[in-house]
Amino acid sequence: MKKILVYGSYGYTGQLIVEHAMKQGLDLILAGRDEVQLRAQAEKYNLQYRAFSLHNTAALDSALQEVDAVLHCAGPFVLTFRQMAEACIRNKKHYVDISGEIEGFEALAKMDEDAKHAGVMLLPGGGFDVVPSDCLSAYTAGKLPNATSLNLYIKSIGSGVSCGTARSGIENSHRQGRIRRDGKIQTVPGAWHVKRVDFGRGANRVVSIGWGDVSTAYHSTGIPNITTYMSFPDAMINGLYLSRVIGPLLYMRPMKNFLKWLIGILIPAGPSKEKNKSGFSLMIAEVSDGTKSVRAKLRTPEAYYLTALTSVEIMRRILSSDYKAGFQTPSTAYGADFIMQFDEVTREDL
Repeated sequence: MKKILVYGSYGYTGQLIVEHAMKQGLDLILAGRDEVQLRAQAEKYNLQYRAFSLHNTAALDSALQEVDAVLHCAGPFVLTFRQMAEACIRNKKHYVDISGEIEGFEALAKMDEDAKHAGVMLLPGGGFDVVPSDCLSAYTAGKLPNATSLNLYIKSIGSGVSCGTARSGIENSHRQGRIRRDGKIQTVPGAWHVKRVDFGRGANRVVSIGWGDVSTAYHSTGIPNITTYMSFPDAMINGLYLSRVIGPLLYMRPMKNFLKWLIGILIPAGPSKEKNKSGFSLMIAEVSDGTKSVRAKLRTPEAYYLTALTSVEIMRRILSSDYKAGFQTPSTAYGADFIMQFDEVTREDL
């Protein structure tokens, strides 16, 4: 039977993924650095586990020889993706992660030829960031093939942030805002652009952020100008403005380490089971060719729950030999309608 290695399986999102994968009948080997947590998780599900650091190349290669594909869940991904992806190419195994980090996406895109030569797929962003937004962007772009700009607006309702997500945010804080202009990714100050958008419940204040689609939507659609926005409370938006002044202090390694330690104390592992079930997200994609615009809206289940659904489905397809070799985004691998197969996902033209 074909097997999957889930690296970082005992993190908040990793646990959701393992639970869902077991329900789907997938054969897993759990992996990560912490043997104590791995053993407890493996005993709970009666699974095998492998404890090793990604810097232990021999152990990493040995673990990959036992499986057909890797679902990489250990962030901050900017610190971990390269070791795992290069090992997957070296050992001819498929690579999927649940990252939302632009640097990783762009670096993996440059590994396209190596992955094709190895006959494996590299598909980062297999979770909430960026499966639904990538599929929605591809859907709207398909209705306006000559589009030159894409604005993507995202709002989460009734969810929360996991400890791992918060730590990844701290690790990437020095990169500030990101947009794509004329095909090139550019760095902009925090809260570079703020506007109001109606998701269907009245106008919401949204702020430009460096969401993963600044990278992936370009590879999916070819649209050269991309800005992504997130709905935040006013206090958080004001904090982004403040980061323009105090940012250099926050970006120093000792401060990053302190903030990540503090997050581990103050922030829960992730949203509760109740929030996983009741929360949801809204997204609007708007493409324009300069004279005409096309807009569409997507509603999805809660972000972390959706990550388990989408990433496990991608792995199921890979094990069924449904994949494209080389670097892929969710929509280039499985089409703009991939997201529509999941319960409680709805899409409408605006």
